[in-house]
Amino acid sequence: MSEAIVQVRDLKKSYGDVEALRGVSFEIAEGEVFGLLGPNGAGKTTTIEILEGMRLADGGTATVSGLDPQKGGPQFKRTVGAVLQSTSLPDKLRVEEALSLFAQLYGSRADRISLLRRFGLEEKRHAFYGKLSGGQKQRLAIALALVHQPRVVFLDEPTAGLDPQVRREIYDIIEELRKDKKTVLLTTHYIEEAERLCDRVAIVDHGKVIALGTPRELKQRSAGTTRIEVTLAKPIETTELRALEGVADCRALDGRTVLHSTRPPQTIVALVKHLEAHGNELQSLEIATPSLEDVFIEMTGRRLRE
Repeated sequence: MSEAIVQVRDLKKSYGDVEALRGVSFEIAEGEVFGLLGPNGAGKTTTIEILEGMRLADGGTATVSGLDPQKGGPQFKRTVGAVLQSTSLPDKLRVEEALSLFAQLYGSRADRISLLRRFGLEEKRHAFYGKLSGGQKQRLAIALALVHQPRVVFLDEPTAGLDPQVRREIYDIIEELRKDKKTVLLTTHYIEEAERLCDRVAIVDHGKVIALGTPRELKQRSAGTTRIEVTLAKPIETTELRALEGVADCRALDGRTVLHSTRPPQTIVALVKHLEAHGNELQSLEIATPSLEDVFIEMTGRRLRE
């Protein structure tokens, strides 16, 4: 990995009695797309706000391009671009006016028409912000974050609340940022987002990094097993299912049962026989390779979105 452009060391932050961050540490290489993956309340936004200079840490250190977010001044502001969880601009501000305003604030001579075209907003250049769709507002927010050509881009839940089509559009934009060698830190609780977009991922839970690596490396934690998710007519104790042939782990989640098996065919046969012997029925069965969510479940005992 090349030299780290973002460095976080033992970051701590509390809000009263609530410990939002309990010693978060990670590094991001220049040109890397790095994801903070975890459920709501895990500490992702607090971490990114400290890196943006919007929030003061209680302990630890955080630097971006060698600069302290709290002390970097104008140089730091030119280095980073940020898209917050929600962007709010005056409803009567036109799209092109917003780009012009942000360009002036940063002293940037960016080609606004090229930016509008790049983010599919050229036809909306004269439209009021209040008339834009949710996806158009998010694309504009990203364009505003890039108007001064920052080295590091922070994206806090960039696709939250957007429909699948718009989410795919945002994915394409992030892929373009990778091709442009931008360093991207994004927070998300969407598994597919992290697996598709991120070079490396830090899984965060209760203010701590509980796993760190590439998506492939993290999924290797479940290597050698197959994920079998079933819905049963009647609930059953997981201890009974753990005794079935090939079962390495078994958990009840959201009304379903998830088994990890080293011998899927034998496990499925044993499961069907067990259900028949106990007057139970198999209502649905899905087989898949383990995902990042399986890693999270194995480490915490619950789903990412609980």
